[in-house]
Amino acid sequence: MFINEMTMKSIEPFSVSGKIVDVERDCTIGVRISISSEGKIAAVDEIDDPDSGYLFPGFVDSHVHIESSMLNPVSFAYAAVRHGTLGVLADPHEIANVLGKSGVQKMIELAGETPFVFGFGVPSCVPATENEKGGGELNADDVEKMLKWEGVTHLSEVMDVNAVLEKNEKIINKINAAKEAGKPIDGHAPGLTGAALRSYIASGISTDHESVSVEEAIEKIRSGMVVQIRNGSAARLSEALLPLISRYGRMCMFCSDDKHPDDLLESHINFLAAKAYRNGVSLSSIIQAACINPVRHYGLPLGLLRVGDSADFQKVEDLRTFEPSCVWLRGREVYRDGETFLPETASEEVSENQFEAVPITRRVLSVPAVEGMKGIHVIGVRDGILLTTNLSEKPAIVDGEIVSDIERDILKIVVMNRYRMDAKPAVAFVKGFGLKRGALASSVCHDAHNLIAVGTNDEAITAALNQIIWMKGGLTVADSNRKIITSLPLPFGGLMSNERPSVVARRYKDCDKLAKMFGSPLSAPFTTLSFMALPVIPDVKMTSRGLFDVRQNQFIGLRSE
Repeated sequence: MFINEMTMKSIEPFSVSGKIVDVERDCTIGVRISISSEGKIAAVDEIDDPDSGYLFPGFVDSHVHIESSMLNPVSFAYAAVRHGTLGVLADPHEIANVLGKSGVQKMIELAGETPFVFGFGVPSCVPATENEKGGGELNADDVEKMLKWEGVTHLSEVMDVNAVLEKNEKIINKINAAKEAGKPIDGHAPGLTGAALRSYIASGISTDHESVSVEEAIEKIRSGMVVQIRNGSAARLSEALLPLISRYGRMCMFCSDDKHPDDLLESHINFLAAKAYRNGVSLSSIIQAACINPVRHYGLPLGLLRVGDSADFQKVEDLRTFEPSCVWLRGREVYRDGETFLPETASEEVSENQFEAVPITRRVLSVPAVEGMKGIHVIGVRDGILLTTNLSEKPAIVDGEIVSDIERDILKIVVMNRYRMDAKPAVAFVKGFGLKRGALASSVCHDAHNLIAVGTNDEAITAALNQIIWMKGGLTVADSNRKIITSLPLPFGGLMSNERPSVVARRYKDCDKLAKMFGSPLSAPFTTLSFMALPVIPDVKMTSRGLFDVRQNQFIGLRSE
């Protein structure tokens, strides 16, 4: 395989000239970089007349769920390297929630088919909380053993904030295992401030990618936490936080968290670098956040353009986009002028899965109206923000049933356990998806990855869910007349495809386009839908067991008054 050729064969020594960023002196200098036959930086010599363009270390995504790209690790690397990304810190808790340890093992095995640098975290919260479970579970003993696996660099995001603050033995044992292994611990603490934040950090957690305001991010930084500035397919709050890079250069990193396939083909960490540059952030600060900090924080085996380092770098001509013209890994070209020299797909099709749900009928989605009911809890959705609100709305009642109200954009939302044959769907209502017809459904449903659907009528929702069940995972759009319009099958865990990135991106865009044609104003309807069942992000979410109030840490009924 290609990785064996890269690691075993020597190369012809060569040199490249251009401008590099001297972070310590906060300036750019002209250099000629010499690469040895072992793929290492042999010399960095200052020169007065370098070639055009900048030579930067490879970008690093400091926190990403590869599964959200719907690509396996081999295909993800193929798509990401064209944007100058050479390494990622991957949290495989999506596949772990479906398949447990074996799912994580499969991801690491697939990563071994490409020379791209993956640092895998051990998922800390599988299940995310005790209130919603998937097909896999990792206890403290599992975590302790997995932290010793080759390719594992850290303990992934500790999402169950309440469990940490309450010093729940299960989560504290996992944190302690990471400390004993000398591994960094990632956090996930949206809106956490004050004494609660200090207690959370004191447990040993060192990063966070969930800040929703500049003030919150600054408090976290001043408390000793590294803030990861995120730009993903659903959460796009990066611009307000970018000035922090100039003020707190060593305490910021870039990440995408969740990146859908069409977005990944368009840009990656280079998007954040370019946006920062356009907003007046210095190149030194950008390289610190995009390259240096994640490499050092996680001990990632990537070079930083120093003598003796592995020759892992890129050449960028246009700082408006930070799109590279050429990318090198271990001294070998892995991308040049639109052509990628990494494997595009895994060596074999991957079909590991866990799927027991059986087709449903429309009547199981019925919500009988209760006499005297004046208000119902409705999940309020905002574009680009994973936080929701808990609204109280007057229900629309037809023939004794509460139904979707298209005019007021109050639509039925359904979550169905896919790991049981006898599962009855949980039904509630949501505001913000804006559909005027049809339904959307998906098995990408954080974090348990049950089935989730939103729609304008029960017939369309039923058809969409049954299509996902027939495919054993994927995305689909159904029209109001129950006709399936388009689908994207995801056979690997109901999360990832075996197809080439361009094929997956095209089919995903078809689903996204139809959702918007059906009326959704959201920038990423399917990504937003996938987070409606994650009961660790306030205020209220929808699980396979019903509505859950995250702040109160309890299930609530549909009735609001």
